[in-house]
Amino acid sequence: MQIDFNCDMGESFGPYSFGADEELMRHISSANVAGGFHAGDPHVMRETVALAREHGVAVGLHNGYGDLVGFGRREIKAAPEELRDELIYQLGALREFARLYGLEIQHVKPHGALYMAAARDEELSRAIIGAIQESDPALILYCMQSSKTYELAREMGQPVAREFFADREYNDEGQIVFTRRVGEELDPEEVAERVLRGVTEGRVRTVDGNDIEVAADSICVHSDTPGAARLAETIVRMLGENGVEVRPVGRAEQRIP
Repeated sequence: MQIDFNCDMGESFGPYSFGADEELMRHISSANVAGGFHAGDPHVMRETVALAREHGVAVGLHNGYGDLVGFGRREIKAAPEELRDELIYQLGALREFARLYGLEIQHVKPHGALYMAAARDEELSRAIIGAIQESDPALILYCMQSSKTYELAREMGQPVAREFFADREYNDEGQIVFTRRVGEELDPEEVAERVLRGVTEGRVRTVDGNDIEVAADSICVHSDTPGAARLAETIVRMLGENGVEVRPVGRAEQRIP
């Protein structure tokens, strides 16, 4: 059995440092590199791509709202056409750094408030999917299965990877509960067992104590979650002990039918 393991990375900018990128890169298979709008800058983008190349990690765009002050966690009312062009702009920047290191972009994963807004907004999801299809339709779109984004991607023929969030809780509708327990480290063994169950059994316990079905092509851990590197290390170890290999999803054109 195989599963991808992705992480939001490259979110430092200027003098501000976020996330345990170097430690995490040893355990993941796909890096979501900040496109410079919600976080990141050209130097950090280059360094993150170089680090991914060094560790054999696939690279994807982590595009967000133009919101450095709010770290992309504030929903911004913008025309879908504007968000489409911002995605293409961020993708172009990352693609050039990837080219310098002999890499191709594997995927796109919207960040924070943009990810959650698209999950419930058909027009916004269409703008994101349309931008990918205009620019490079072989890119994989990462999203929740319980979302408008996933529904429309299937309808529009866009390849997707369904995410299982290791460091977030779920509600009974199968969507993540977007709360942040700042400063509180999660128990790595408990998180790894939860991930293993989600991957091998396709089930997760919700915040209301119910069991629901969940499908996953990729696991996600956020780089700024306290103790993220320990979580990632424990997850990979437990998956390996149970016969699950961690590897990138691959571009759509590289997948075996």
